[in-house]
Amino acid sequence: MGHGGDVIAELTADHDEVREFLRQIRRTAAGDERRTLADKMTIELVRHSVAEEEYLYPAVRDHIDGGDAVADKEIADHARVEQLLKELQDLDSSGAGFADTMNAVEAEVLAHLREEEGTLFPALRRACPQEDLEDLGDRIRRAKKTAPTRPHPGLPSEPPANKLLAPGLGLVDRVRDMITGRGDDSGDRDDSSGPGRPEAA
Repeated sequence: MGHGGDVIAELTADHDEVREFLRQIRRTAAGDERRTLADKMTIELVRHSVAEEEYLYPAVRDHIDGGDAVADKEIADHARVEQLLKELQDLDSSGAGFADTMNAVEAEVLAHLREEEGTLFPALRRACPQEDLEDLGDRIRRAKKTAPTRPHPGLPSEPPANKLLAPGLGLVDRVRDMITGRGDDSGDRDDSSGPGRPEAA
């Protein structure tokens, strides 16, 4: 969840984790192990996205020329991925729908990561003093600790509303994860929102 370093190092390490989850999911046969990997990837993606929306994108708006347009596009990317993740959590990991949705998640996520690493991060590094980048890294790490772990499409994605709602949703999500074993290696899923069963948002 937290790697250390400035904001770019922190988020790049997150990206590497997500890429590894995607590789593992591709190599794993349908079933419980694939569901566990998808849940872990979802947890990391949601935490990462919430933290970026709370701290990275406001910094992009403040420091990068044309930053409003860049931040708006990145937030729209997050919204598409979050909707796909919401759909994915309700699908049977053995079904074709899961594979199709997972392919869509992978395509969206990898394009987003390439864009951030190739364009946004270098622009931010040029525009921000290192001290600010270090401070942003600390803020991102703190935000990930209290962020939701489940997709919540349609909730506010910009400050101040997201900063007010995220910790409460995060607490509820973490309690649900603890009760159901979601995201751990136990493989136990006693969750009424398990594969193929709708979940209340």
